[in-house]
Amino acid sequence: MLGSIETIKTINSFVKQETPFFFVIDFEKENNLVLPKDQCSSQQIYYSIPGERNFQYPNLLPILTTFEKTPVSFKEYEEAFKKVISEIQTGNSYLLNLTFPTPVSTNLSLYELFLASEAPFKLFFKNEFVLFSPERFISIANGVIKTFPMKGTIKANSPKAQVTLLNDRKEAAEHATIVDLLRNDLSMVAQNVKVNRYRYLELIDTNFGAIFQASTEIEGVLTNDYENSLGELLFSLLPAGSVTGAPKDKTVEIIKLVEMKPRGFYTGIFGVWDNHKLDTAVMIRFIKQENKKLVFQSGGGVTFQSDCLSEYNELIDKVYAPISRNN
Repeated sequence: MLGSIETIKTINSFVKQETPFFFVIDFEKENNLVLPKDQCSSQQIYYSIPGERNFQYPNLLPILTTFEKTPVSFKEYEEAFKKVISEIQTGNSYLLNLTFPTPVSTNLSLYELFLASEAPFKLFFKNEFVLFSPERFISIANGVIKTFPMKGTIKANSPKAQVTLLNDRKEAAEHATIVDLLRNDLSMVAQNVKVNRYRYLELIDTNFGAIFQASTEIEGVLTNDYENSLGELLFSLLPAGSVTGAPKDKTVEIIKLVEMKPRGFYTGIFGVWDNHKLDTAVMIRFIKQENKKLVFQSGGGVTFQSDCLSEYNELIDKVYAPISRNN
């Protein structure tokens, strides 16, 4: 695995050599991997991004029959939540994405979950973890960079779900904060930064029923020579604002204190460069092998308007497999 400096150098080297490559960068930016795309399969790394995948689906997909979750107790979550609120009241943060692990059990293996799930971005990494992310981080094509922060979730079968989510003051404020943060981030590397679509809703099927999630599309124009320093560009935008909070640097410090252990690959990014365009995803909806058991990691944004029980329930609701119950 590579540290930050080695990762940046490797990315820039592959770009210069015109070698299409795959990469994963963890949340702490300390344990990363960059390799030519054609070497992924031999290392048991399988991915799917819009328009590209490096594996074949079997004739019959695995069928999910059991998926049980054992979430953290409300008391334990509440203790961490209160610490975050204290930091917010002190002025050290005004939005923090608080995450927790949830042990899960299922009849499927990690690879079978990977095959059966449906998501814009999927990754199976050496039987260590699997993810099925609905959230693109950045894309670059024709000198235009775009980012797609996702904030706001509601069960689709809730009464007037779409209207309720869009009119929720806390969710609206949280979304606006992240959009502002990501606009500022893009402004560090691009010009003419603008919002194309604001708080549009997407329907996502899960094994517990469909959910709506709110996203925004932001874009900017890169300089003509951006490819020469693609590694630096990527790292200047990390970690992803939607899974940290604002202000970013101080909020990351608080996350380390409250969560008390590194996130590792969870909430990092993975992506593919094909010599013409870049596509990347935030590594959420994430299940890892830990002591021969499966652990699902999830979280949500906490602000001064947050209700502890609502945030706790959102964390649990995000523990799912994106597999339609009709499959």
